[in-house]
Amino acid sequence: MEQPGLANVPVETHLLLGCCREADQAEVAARGLDQLRAALSESFHSHLIALAEEIRGSSRLLRDIADRSQMHITRVPFMTNYLNVILPCISRTLKDIIAHYEDKTLSREIRWRKMYNKMTEEAAGLPLPQRFVLYNHFLSLLKQLLVRSPSFDLNTLETLRTRIITLREQRGIDLTAPPTPQTGTLVRQNLVPVAVTQDRHSHWAEQIFSLPLPSRTALKHLRPCKSYGPFYPLGHLTIPQDSTVLFRRPFDNDTISIVVFLSSVDQCPYFLMRTVQDNTPWYSMFGAHELCIEREGSALQLKRWSRSEQCSKLWVALHFLTWEEMILFYCAFVALKARNLLTVQIHPNEFQLRREKRLFQAQIIDDGFKHSLIVYEDMQSRGLRLHAAVWEGELRQCPVWTAFVTHQSRSPTWLSRRSRHRIWLKDIQLYVFCNTYRQEHMRQNKSGAFEIHFDREEAAKRFKELFSVRPAVSETSENEPVAEPSA
Repeated sequence: MEQPGLANVPVETHLLLGCCREADQAEVAARGLDQLRAALSESFHSHLIALAEEIRGSSRLLRDIADRSQMHITRVPFMTNYLNVILPCISRTLKDIIAHYEDKTLSREIRWRKMYNKMTEEAAGLPLPQRFVLYNHFLSLLKQLLVRSPSFDLNTLETLRTRIITLREQRGIDLTAPPTPQTGTLVRQNLVPVAVTQDRHSHWAEQIFSLPLPSRTALKHLRPCKSYGPFYPLGHLTIPQDSTVLFRRPFDNDTISIVVFLSSVDQCPYFLMRTVQDNTPWYSMFGAHELCIEREGSALQLKRWSRSEQCSKLWVALHFLTWEEMILFYCAFVALKARNLLTVQIHPNEFQLRREKRLFQAQIIDDGFKHSLIVYEDMQSRGLRLHAAVWEGELRQCPVWTAFVTHQSRSPTWLSRRSRHRIWLKDIQLYVFCNTYRQEHMRQNKSGAFEIHFDREEAAKRFKELFSVRPAVSETSENEPVAEPSA
């Protein structure tokens, strides 16, 4: 991949590239602080941990803004002046931190003390970790401005802008051409009506990854994710204005990210991949209907069709830290592809995830629909999950919901048979992949238990027996430590 020419690149693109560069620099600074902490006594650890985590938060926010800007390109000019305010300030702060901990003329303890005290003093007493709290609050508001969030507060953004301008003055960062903020009218115009409309007609995928995980089962044999392209520079992909972001998933410390959005033109889902090479972001995009999915160990592989070579080629291999997140991504992909109007057909193999053993299957009546209920056991992690899919018709086998069987199932009250056809499950969380399904219709009882209504009495009996004769979750998988937060 060649470095894109920047001579005639719009100022907005320069700033978004700047977001990516400072995100990389933030990761370097955070790793350096981790190494410094390892060499110091425990009494210094709390401040170092707090600072490194806030710096990593800045890195995530900067990359998130750059990624989401592709779907909200007409909103980027509203951020231009604000990015001009904060990026030089973040850049100087990170460079100073790196310079302090790389000063080998001093002991490590003196490096840390000098860094913390000097940088706090030059910011008029604002402690160093709190400086990044300020940056991150400002960046969070810029993200809200970009996506038209109903939580956006212009007054708070302006207040924080003033504080950062003051910090720039204290640091001696050039203010010869101080940026002028956009007017309140431009920023606020149509902000609330658009947000309300989106909330009222929200897509199931917008919240599928915002629900907390009831368990975190670590996957083994992890490798770095790998992307294969074809790639294009920032701003070279045509993405319809006002497309709706469904979810964004970062991988490998955000060196690769996947943004899934609904096109405002055809209302079909598209997958936008961003990777970074030589501190430069590169992008690749395909519709869900143009991709196929399969599992390889701890990874989900997305493949595309190469017209020039007339064969299937890898687009990206995504390695997941936890089995639960891999399952959610897989189910979300299949549901989006199956319900996509541009999808011609789905290969039967895509409805079956490799290395999952089917322990049970039966027909259920679920919110008025006929569904298949399947119990899967993951052969690698030993995790168990319930999986409901469409029983018949064009969408047959399309995921409707899944639920992970956790340690709660060891309780004798977790499962109870209420009649010949009905079983109640307590303490179970559903992840729903369908806009028309309403799980609350299956929880209309005093305890709020989820009701499964089996088509046949024998099926209800077999389901109850399955969980009566086997441990619900492997102790090893349940207690396996996960190295870092969600992939």
